[in-house]
Amino acid sequence: MIRVGIVTASDQGSRGEREDRSGPVIREAVQAIDGVVVAYRVVPDEREILAATLRDMADALKTDLIFTTGGTGFSSRDVTPEATLDVVERLTPGIAEAMRAESLKVTNRAMLSRAVAGIRGQTLIVNLPGSPKAVKECLAVILPALPHGIEILKGEARECAQPEK
Repeated sequence: MIRVGIVTASDQGSRGEREDRSGPVIREAVQAIDGVVVAYRVVPDEREILAATLRDMADALKTDLIFTTGGTGFSSRDVTPEATLDVVERLTPGIAEAMRAESLKVTNRAMLSRAVAGIRGQTLIVNLPGSPKAVKECLAVILPALPHGIEILKGEARECAQPEK
């Protein structure tokens, strides 16, 4: 079982003025990797609040994997990558690179994503876009690889190399 946290960054959503449609997409998708959502929060686009939420989910709730959704664009209110960088100890750039590379096949606007991914303790944190469609597309690319990465992070697996045929 993979313990998953979901953080939706949305000013309107945090005030109850907009329904979060991306969080439920993540919740459904993680079932494919034996993921269980143990924490879900909708918070405003405030760097300090986002960072505190990520710290709490990683440190106190001991999640294995946290997905954020929203706040990765160019708007002055889009601060999810900065909040993530405030809390991670090591970057995992291949995850964000893979999402952008695959998303570029769908839209040239994928290059405008500022999403990042990184590790805090034994928790992997991944920024996803805010659109439910884009969340599905990005998760389709990265989800198959994440269980192995989490096993390594938790000390349950050691090798990343594929066996020779």
